[in-house]
Amino acid sequence: MQPCNPIGYVHSLESFGSVDGPGVRFVVFLQGCALRCKYCHNPETWAAEGGEEWTVEKLFQRVYRYRNYWGKKGGITVSGGEPLMQIGFVTELFEKAKKSGIHTCLDTSGITFNPGSQAVMAHFDRLLASTDLILLDIKHIDPKEHVKLCAQPQDNILA
Repeated sequence: MQPCNPIGYVHSLESFGSVDGPGVRFVVFLQGCALRCKYCHNPETWAAEGGEEWTVEKLFQRVYRYRNYWGKKGGITVSGGEPLMQIGFVTELFEKAKKSGIHTCLDTSGITFNPGSQAVMAHFDRLLASTDLILLDIKHIDPKEHVKLCAQPQDNILA
């Protein structure tokens, strides 16, 4: 499969994260989210527009500089916003990271997951091949409460 999208829109970077996966993490917060959660930690990431434009190569070079801080348990976490809204960019970043032996973690709500779409599943399967850990953020288990909390149904998330 050819590269999906070498350009990503990054809201911010955290070079020494300690709560976004195992060990010390370099955390990439991407721009854009389909949810509108009442208690969102990063509402400034909701809009798909904005963020700083990065190539996979440029971002990887930045990430890789911090590898000595991670030890054997750390690595890179991509969060958001919603990282699956930029699945091509995340996939290429994780593929590059895996080739360098870096642990990868995807912090997602799962809102864009659609098992009924072959195109979505092809992208998702490719991403999973280079993802070591998924932090799936289920906002609320009750469907009605989920809509009240996040302004979106949870069907794709639970799928």
